[in-house]
Amino acid sequence: MNKHINNFPKLHNAMWPGLVGKGTPGAEPCIDLDTMLNLTAAAEVDGIKFDGVDIFLYEPHININITDDDLKKTADKIASKGFVIGSVVAPIWEGTGGGSAMGSNEERKKFVEQVRKGCRIASKLREFGIRKYGVVRIDTACSVSDWAKNPEENTKKIAQTIREACKIAEDFGERLAAEGEICWGGIQSWRQTIRLLEEAGNPKTLGFQADMAHTLLFLLGYNAPEDALLPENFDWKNRAVFDEAYKKLTNVLRPWTIDFHIAQNDGTVKGSGTHEKTGHHCLANDPNGKLDIPYHAGFWLRDEKGHLTKAFKHICWDGCMFPNAVMMKQQTWNDILKAMIDVRDAHGWQD
Repeated sequence: MNKHINNFPKLHNAMWPGLVGKGTPGAEPCIDLDTMLNLTAAAEVDGIKFDGVDIFLYEPHININITDDDLKKTADKIASKGFVIGSVVAPIWEGTGGGSAMGSNEERKKFVEQVRKGCRIASKLREFGIRKYGVVRIDTACSVSDWAKNPEENTKKIAQTIREACKIAEDFGERLAAEGEICWGGIQSWRQTIRLLEEAGNPKTLGFQADMAHTLLFLLGYNAPEDALLPENFDWKNRAVFDEAYKKLTNVLRPWTIDFHIAQNDGTVKGSGTHEKTGHHCLANDPNGKLDIPYHAGFWLRDEKGHLTKAFKHICWDGCMFPNAVMMKQQTWNDILKAMIDVRDAHGWQD
């Protein structure tokens, strides 16, 4: 008898760990899309494989200005691996064609234009039939230090920029999810994230993208000590205190969460290349990991009464900034897939 009876949420692997923190001076080279797809396709546990991938609309994987014909070829290649596509990441940062959401008029126009291009691609992939769920992921594309120079005004500027982006997303039938990560100004803590989401005022189109590794740092208040939910010099062995803080965090952010990343974190901050000072993703079975992945995923996937929210149809693994040597080992992806299956066994459903 197959003990893995649930078929939702679908299990996806992120392609952007082949790019994030890679390819810049002093960093490791990028891992191309074909290699990432092949490693993902080869993973298998108890006869179960990944259902799909989430993608980064940035070269050398996918050019944000890709033609429809070339996009169809890429979609066909992904489909040939047995995959669908879920969420897509719009390259809204300076250096990738975008600009700060709280910057000059020109920078903010670039931000919105990259969202438009990302939504066009996302919509076209739905038209091709390879994408039936997922969101367009964004953040604020600005640093915490720059945001902190004028928090009130800068949050209002970001919200205004995102409202413009939401109008575009609606035109394409898409939803935007703001990534909660401590390196982005205006969403570097749980409190500031909620404040921005409420200021933007469009819950039908704008939601939250929760990553288990990044949101763990919200508890520690790394870039926002005033918003820490765990005491200084916290003893990680005290699971009752940790779980109570985690419950507070998820109860606030869960209602906004429309995209979810399974991940592990050892409670430290790390970065490489241009992506620095963010939550340190660890391997699923890292002995220093602070999360019981299946257990703590349930804080996000179930409401306060323990009922499944079914707020999204897929979950994705995010392992940004793993060394290339680790990423090229097939066992790495088998271990990750097993963690994903464990989450679905505990908090999934049949459909």
